[in-house]
Amino acid sequence: QVQLVESGGGLVQAGGSLRLSCAASGRTFSSYDMGWFRQAPGKEREFVAAIRWSGGSTLYADSVKGRFTISRDNAKNTVWLQMNRLKPEDTAVYYCAAGAKITIAAMTRHYEYDYWGQGTQVTVSS
Repeated sequence: QVQLVESGGGLVQAGGSLRLSCAASGRTFSSYDMGWFRQAPGKEREFVAAIRWSGGSTLYADSVKGRFTISRDNAKNTVWLQMNRLKPEDTAVYYCAAGAKITIAAMTRHYEYDYWGQGTQVTVSS
């Protein structure tokens, strides 16, 4: 069982930066692959970024590649999403998620993840 709590969201101007954190409870955090997803009003939940349990591999949506960076520290039970050069279209509720033994090809699929946080709002003004 893993419980996830996101933080770090807020209101920022276009071009600015935010760093989201996802703190996990449970001793098995280091065995989980982690993902960030987002959902804007009236839209489906979409994949943003993911990182393997070891931190050795990462994956990004094309829309955030080069602007966002996902990282993790298994000793701290935490995964981060550094978001730079934010755009108004990045406005959404951001969720972190944990899943076990997800293949690289499947890491973009929200239904592959077993545990979800409550989400944190990110609003980018133009």
